[in-house]
Amino acid sequence: MGKRGPKPKKIFSTEWTPELAYAIGLLASDGCMTPYFHLIDLTSKDQEQLRNFSKCLGVPLKIGVKSNGDGKTAYRVQFKNALFYEFLFSIGLTPAKSKTIGSLKIPKRLFWDFLRGSYDGDGCSYAYWDPRWRSSFMFYTTFVSASHVHIKWLQSEIFKRLNILGHVTRDGRGITEQLKYAKADSLKILRKMYYSRKVVCLSRKRLKVEKFLGIVGERL
Repeated sequence: MGKRGPKPKKIFSTEWTPELAYAIGLLASDGCMTPYFHLIDLTSKDQEQLRNFSKCLGVPLKIGVKSNGDGKTAYRVQFKNALFYEFLFSIGLTPAKSKTIGSLKIPKRLFWDFLRGSYDGDGCSYAYWDPRWRSSFMFYTTFVSASHVHIKWLQSEIFKRLNILGHVTRDGRGITEQLKYAKADSLKILRKMYYSRKVVCLSRKRLKVEKFLGIVGERL
């Protein structure tokens, strides 16, 4: 029997699809890149997030466990692929991107899939009853980044499509910025992001949104 050849490398498609755009959104928010080994890493506290990422790339990725100095556990996937790394670099993702990421080259038709990935990575929705006004239910959707340029790019792209501006605030520690939309504008964005019940998403965030909207008699 002859010697076996080298194990084939995993193939990552760079053909734009809604799934790839969603995966790029996850990487733009929670991912990192290491140039020396063309290493790509995505870390999350949700295993579902990583399973979704693997599904969107069409390649089974092993989910590992990662612990920080505080003893908290998260999960991550890592892989090396020079071609996919160069693709990510070509659309605007870079090593040490947290504070330097700016605009990204996302096809216009796939922006909402990308934004849903960004939301699942670093965004959130929250709601509360405002005690100042009777029966006033406040609802907000936010997108978070340590890069001012990236936040302003997101704001601009959303404005182009929905003519809503939102507003940008900085967290108490001055580390990240939040692009925030109130109830009516949130609903416009969420309906665009969740344009079908079949889209890939983090289920706990979608369920949370549906619960909030149910309180005010709205649906996605």
